[in-house]
Amino acid sequence: MNHSIRSSALAAHLLAGVAILAAPTAWAQQAPKPADAPVLEPGHSTVATVAETPDSGTMKRADKDMLAVLTKLSELGAKPIESRSVAEARAQPTPADAVKAVLKDRGKDPMALMAAMKVSKKDVTYPTAGGTQAIRLYTPEGVAGPLPIIVYYHGGGWVIADIDTYEASAMALAKKSGAIVASVEYRRAPENKFPAAHQDSFAAYQWVLANAGQFGGDPTRVAVAGESAGGNLATNVAIMARDQKVQAPVHMLIVYPVAGTNMTTPSYIANQNAMPLSKGAMGWFIDKVLATPDDAKSPMLNLTTAVDLKGLPSATVITDSIDPLMSEGAMLAERLKAAGVATTYKNYEGVTHEFFGMGAVVPEAEAAEDLAAHDLKAAFTLAKPGK
Repeated sequence: MNHSIRSSALAAHLLAGVAILAAPTAWAQQAPKPADAPVLEPGHSTVATVAETPDSGTMKRADKDMLAVLTKLSELGAKPIESRSVAEARAQPTPADAVKAVLKDRGKDPMALMAAMKVSKKDVTYPTAGGTQAIRLYTPEGVAGPLPIIVYYHGGGWVIADIDTYEASAMALAKKSGAIVASVEYRRAPENKFPAAHQDSFAAYQWVLANAGQFGGDPTRVAVAGESAGGNLATNVAIMARDQKVQAPVHMLIVYPVAGTNMTTPSYIANQNAMPLSKGAMGWFIDKVLATPDDAKSPMLNLTTAVDLKGLPSATVITDSIDPLMSEGAMLAERLKAAGVATTYKNYEGVTHEFFGMGAVVPEAEAAEDLAAHDLKAAFTLAKPGK
């Protein structure tokens, strides 16, 4: 069942267990504690339907379609991220690989399915402080332009994954929204520590604004979107645009974002051993990303507690129940609403982190993609000249 934010009291409930426990990660040790944070009352957690035990029981809680993907991921040899070196984590099978394997098992050709979407691809580059990075432009065929644009930021904890890994999400958004998706590559840690990815993401957004006309885009209708670490990047790009008086995005699509540094939220407790993302994996990512322990106090990493969200564009926030990040995503949605930002929030049961983009095999993923496309199209329509 999907959950909608119904009252501002939810923000208080989601601040459960804010005292940071001793842990082997810089993230957990250094995360700031909100002042006068309330204690969670029993029965009020947004993950109350999940037994809060050390074993998250991912395989028992996942619905049958999500379970097929997770089972295949294990069969392909994927190991817990926190047990891998950076090189091993980048090279091992991904949930996207598992989806393709499930499709093949069902007699479907992943490449043929992608071709049938009628979305063309073109690789370009944009300049950053660290040289150039790639942007892949996904353009829906047969749609009259100039087209609105979605600047999309992939996940991977700012360490692993790339635009290839998240291609299914980008193509689905292009197909379903009728917009050009500019999928952004950015510098990754540990080679490039925080905030390199954030700097690149804003540079990419500005490049798209300046060059939209060259690839058939409408520079007046540009949205931002991202998954996981990319959801954090998309939100920060909107904040940087506001603060630096750059043209604002018309909408933010924020999917299971990294939005806080508190690793004792209800969903971290309930999902500490979840697949494919666990509490240990988040600690592993942050150990690679932060240049100093004090970086964990940055407002860029504490969207749920340390950032002014007023004046941001409308938002769609999507979370999933089998995910350490579920609580902070819900809290971010509540904070956006409290700041006067028109916000849609949906949580999807029976699915895990990385489910968005799995629409070819997971119905809940297709529903999430449809919701995202609906809200993006509505924002593009409102932003169209003459509206």
